[in-house]
Amino acid sequence: MLELLIVNLMKKKSILSTSFLFLIVSLFYSCTKQEKFPNEPHIEYISFTKIQNSSGIDDKGVLKISFTDGDGDIGLSNEDTTGSFDKNSIYYYNFFITYYEKQHGQFVVVLPPVTFNSRIPVIKSIGNNNSIKGEIEIEMLFNNPFSVYDTIKFDASIADRALHVSNVISVPEIIVKKH
Repeated sequence: MLELLIVNLMKKKSILSTSFLFLIVSLFYSCTKQEKFPNEPHIEYISFTKIQNSSGIDDKGVLKISFTDGDGDIGLSNEDTTGSFDKNSIYYYNFFITYYEKQHGQFVVVLPPVTFNSRIPVIKSIGNNNSIKGEIEIEMLFNNPFSVYDTIKFDASIADRALHVSNVISVPEIIVKKH
């Protein structure tokens, strides 16, 4: 009988310990601070990787940036083509690139034959927190075949659906292998 009482007490103690452990873990996670960011997107440069074509000429590149956004409204869907996102609006694109060439020792803005601007697809937040952060990679053709200059750079920024525009980042000088 005493043995049965000790076993029952041990079971109750085990249940209490497990319940206490669960309570502590729950409190820890509920007290964990969720990351908060400003509603305006913020970006940082990570890297630019050149990709050569089969002839060994620099052809495309991949620009990689990190981002944060407090209200989690980065990205456009395929249906976002009216109003502020109309094809004729500057916000039709939400990833903006300014292209520069070094001409006679000075960087000058050049309008390339095709736009480098892009549309970032909708990025969803996970959980109850709307704040998002992550990385974006944009692949682009960057070798301007109509130019003799071989040193370029980019400035980049993004806009969210509320038309908040991020800070501008600069990509370091890129030497382009043209031939």
